[in-house]
Amino acid sequence: MNKKNVKSWMNQNIIVFAFVALFIVFSILSPAFLNLNNLLNITRQISFRGIAAVGMMMIILTGGIDLSIGSTIELVNVLCPTMMVKMGVHPILAILISLLMSAVVGFCNGFLITKYNIPPMIATMAFMNILYGAAYLISGGQPVFGFSDGFALMGQGYIGMLPIPTLIMILMFVLGAFILKKTVFGRSLYAIGGNEEAVRLSGINVDKVKIMAYIMSSVFACVAGLLMLSRLMSGTPNTGRGFEFEVITAVVLGGVSVSGGAGRLFSVVFGVLIIGILNNGLTLLGLDTYWQYVMNGVVLILAVGMDYASRKHAASAVEKE
Repeated sequence: MNKKNVKSWMNQNIIVFAFVALFIVFSILSPAFLNLNNLLNITRQISFRGIAAVGMMMIILTGGIDLSIGSTIELVNVLCPTMMVKMGVHPILAILISLLMSAVVGFCNGFLITKYNIPPMIATMAFMNILYGAAYLISGGQPVFGFSDGFALMGQGYIGMLPIPTLIMILMFVLGAFILKKTVFGRSLYAIGGNEEAVRLSGINVDKVKIMAYIMSSVFACVAGLLMLSRLMSGTPNTGRGFEFEVITAVVLGGVSVSGGAGRLFSVVFGVLIIGILNNGLTLLGLDTYWQYVMNGVVLILAVGMDYASRKHAASAVEKE
């Protein structure tokens, strides 16, 4: 492997080195960090972001963004328990209806963006507010609880040593990797982010692909929301506040270009891990929770800055050739 290849390999895997460095730092600063229960707890905590990150990556690959996933989670967190507790709907049916509702939200986002050329940030921000308001209207601003203990199994249970949410996250990553690498839809996401007009001229239905991407984003967010609901066993209309920004930070930190067309799900896994370890480590050190928001903001700025520098370097290299 020559020097150029080594440098390229290091650039591609810098997120892995950052993860290892952060892991070592918190291991030194807090003896409790390496406790097995704490490490398993980290995997459970990141599972919600990890699942949502798979769908968000699909959106960002097209050059778009979805700011409505946090509010989708909030609506799911009051709609699903309201159906189960106040309407007597069977949990499985309530879950299916929640997934269908999320798919409809994703379709509406994609439809507005593709058919009316509304910028993704504006369209999804509008739905962020619509869903947030709907969640409060349904719940009256009060938590909804009282559903069966069996529902808690998804969010609180274990299979062997691993928390069930962790296993579901792994399955979602495997599913996401299959979609992105082995399907025409997945390859189209990369192509659209690279050159949308060329893809359109090649005969691919760009609008259909984009709408499907937004549907996938909402459905993945719904799965994360249902697991959060099962974990807390109480549905509140503010569960997803700021969730979308944590997910976007993890995806961009994982090397997915904000301009679309480039990124690896493998690296996104480490982006999610870094955010989870950072939040957990700061908590163990006794720092105020609001420091997590500060650090997540700093990390997002650094990630976007690195993406810009990488694209600028790539463009400069092409010009020299």
